[in-house]
Amino acid sequence: MGTRRNFIKQSSILGLAGVMNPLDTIADISHQENHKAQTKWADGSRLVVSVSMQFEAGGQPDNAESPFPQNMQKGYIDLPAATWYEYGYKEGVPRMLENWAKLGIKVTSHMVGEAVLRNPGLAKEIVERGHEAAAHGMNWSTQYTMPYEEEKKFIKDGVDAIKQVTGFDAAGYNANWLRRGENTLKILQELGFKYHIDDLSRDEPFIIKVNNHDFAVVPYTLRCNDIMLIEGRNFSTDQFFNQVKSEFDQLYAESEYKRRQLSISFHDRIGGTPQMVKNTFDLIRYIQKHKGVSFKRKDEIAELALKDPTTIREK
Repeated sequence: MGTRRNFIKQSSILGLAGVMNPLDTIADISHQENHKAQTKWADGSRLVVSVSMQFEAGGQPDNAESPFPQNMQKGYIDLPAATWYEYGYKEGVPRMLENWAKLGIKVTSHMVGEAVLRNPGLAKEIVERGHEAAAHGMNWSTQYTMPYEEEKKFIKDGVDAIKQVTGFDAAGYNANWLRRGENTLKILQELGFKYHIDDLSRDEPFIIKVNNHDFAVVPYTLRCNDIMLIEGRNFSTDQFFNQVKSEFDQLYAESEYKRRQLSISFHDRIGGTPQMVKNTFDLIRYIQKHKGVSFKRKDEIAELALKDPTTIREK
């Protein structure tokens, strides 16, 4: 209280001396408060958390990359690696679905078309539980090398598989390893998509122009991604917990004056293991204790961004 009195007293003295106008000070403070209000999400959230659940197992080619040494002789199938992928739809996704239900959150599931067709019951359950079905290609083919029409068919086939099995109209897209081609965004816009996630450049959604139409970008992350930290670097689940917690703590501090989004990504065969699910539960419970945090599907984030006039726009 004493500090406040001294500030007012000093401001009054300086104002009388013609050095400072107290009304200008009040205007500056008001401007700062308005700026803070504008940086919040349109629905009033302070920070938004976006959770991805990749549904890929069953759509991978023979001898796809796995934790096993890549020394198989040509002409043979890596049978143990195949069982590692099977774990994704037999145990991983079902366990994660139960975890999301306990936590009361909805996620975005990026679905590979062939995985959906091979496991239709599970794909349908994901949507029936209120989660978003987003497109992730028809299979694991490299899409950035495809000619325009081939790539368009590749993307549409994946979308059609999701629609056929789940009834969901996919509005978002994720290319294999984020490696889209020069034509990908044009194709997505032509097919009716609203957003893509193959961008790491920001910690908040933004808008670009595609075919002269607004198109949302809901940024992805490799920092908070189980395929990079658990599979790729052999992190322990405790390390994963602490790294994502640190990411959240920093973004939450920044969210006081800037729109912030935390992205966390899980893959069916990795994020659905017992130890990862337990750590994920504890992590999200920690995040949920913070005021103003909301969990949203990526289609919801894209919709908010497209309707908000304060969303960043890039050329």
